[in-house]
Amino acid sequence: MLPALVITCLMFSIFLYRWMDSPPVHSHTTSISTVTGVNSRVDGATIVLITPGETAKSVGLRLREARLIRSIIFWNLLARIDTATIKAGTFQIQAGASSTQIRETLISGKQMMERVTIPEGFTLKKIAELLERKKIVSAQDFLAAARSPDLLQFYEIPAKSMEGYLFPETYFFPRSYPAPMIVKTMLDTFYRRLYEIVPEARSMNRDSILEKIIIASIVEREYRADDEAPLMAGVFFNRLKIGMALQSCATVEYVITEIQGKPHPEVLLNKDISIKDLFNTYIYAGLPPGPISSPGITALKAAFNPAVSDYLYFRLVDPSEGRHRFSKTLGEHAEAGLLYLKSDRAGK
Repeated sequence: MLPALVITCLMFSIFLYRWMDSPPVHSHTTSISTVTGVNSRVDGATIVLITPGETAKSVGLRLREARLIRSIIFWNLLARIDTATIKAGTFQIQAGASSTQIRETLISGKQMMERVTIPEGFTLKKIAELLERKKIVSAQDFLAAARSPDLLQFYEIPAKSMEGYLFPETYFFPRSYPAPMIVKTMLDTFYRRLYEIVPEARSMNRDSILEKIIIASIVEREYRADDEAPLMAGVFFNRLKIGMALQSCATVEYVITEIQGKPHPEVLLNKDISIKDLFNTYIYAGLPPGPISSPGITALKAAFNPAVSDYLYFRLVDPSEGRHRFSKTLGEHAEAGLLYLKSDRAGK
């Protein structure tokens, strides 16, 4: 009689455990949009945000309210049996997950990662806006970290911000990730990739590296065909050698869009290239105060290994293929413009 009673109690205990551990019936049909830090996804999964210092009991109350767990009593019992700490962060809970599975996810620290691709030529502001849209970090916090004096000093960057130093690549970040960690990841990636493609950069001083990055950032916004990037970099360095203004349209566009906060102009007018700003390379000779974009591999290679030539000018002559004509004299440069106009009219 006693063994039968023991077996019955054991069976009932197993049944009760499994029942309390299982998710509530129709848990994902209930709206959870009003539950703090809990959001549903189209694929049926649920995103749960755990704030730093939040207790297991507090988390359990939110999970129960969102109908992700059946019993808060059972949840608290699990926390007593297993004292492992729930980690702060953003986690993805799959549809139909049991209470023990949810707890394992939250104590594992394996957060949901968002894929974010930073295009070549993006500026700090554009990167900040993209990260904010992905809900990884606020644009304000990211920009503050990208201008942090402490980080600039730690990475020995002789500039006022990390503009140009955040490598354009595909990253995976959890939501609500600390801004300094994002910036560090992108800076570390930049230096790793730079040393891979330009090993000699390891022995260069930081001021020389900055000069190359500034040129690379301008080339990034100017070139279209890869093989022309080194020629463009060579033109800019040739101009610097003789004290000639760089006269890059890209720097004026940077002033208008990034500094003045205006829409990108369709064409540059005389009033635009006359804007009194140190980034305007039409009216100020030498390098601008800093980079104007995040250069990719092609632009970086071009700036660190520019083509040797006597060219001082280049002009777009084939918009469809992004081809330019390079010239040694102003006369040749003007002639290239006339040839382009004749070709354009003939095409009409």
